[in-house]
Amino acid sequence: MSKTIIRPARPADTPTIVRFNIELADESEGLRLDPKTVEAGVRRMFSDPALGRYFMAVSSTGERLGQLMITTEWSDWRNCMIWWLQSVYTAPEHRGSGVFRALCEHVLGEAGETGCRVRLYVERDNSRAIAAYRALGFDHCGYDVMEHGA
Repeated sequence: MSKTIIRPARPADTPTIVRFNIELADESEGLRLDPKTVEAGVRRMFSDPALGRYFMAVSSTGERLGQLMITTEWSDWRNCMIWWLQSVYTAPEHRGSGVFRALCEHVLGEAGETGCRVRLYVERDNSRAIAAYRALGFDHCGYDVMEHGA
């Protein structure tokens, strides 16, 4: 396999991000997402960078291998930003080849340079993802996530 390159996602990546997000929701939670809604959400993020940003893992030939999205939260307790990793996905044919590690290490490096903490959500029963996150130094931080609304 060729070298994995991590770069900021571009609007031209939208179809791939939409496909990856739909596959991620189906694989991880059994959810069937509406492609038009997902596409609108991805396009909205590109039009408003304050919402977050995507990174793409690509091969040296330009093949899109995986993605990761960052959204932010201000912590007055810590006087720093918290970056939330979301929409983390590696194409099935590239799993186990270091794509996720390359994406995550890139983001963790940027976060370290800016003094940000990094958090993520993971489904309780997703043992493969939990093992991958633990291998990169993530651990449970003592919070449960609760939600209100649709």
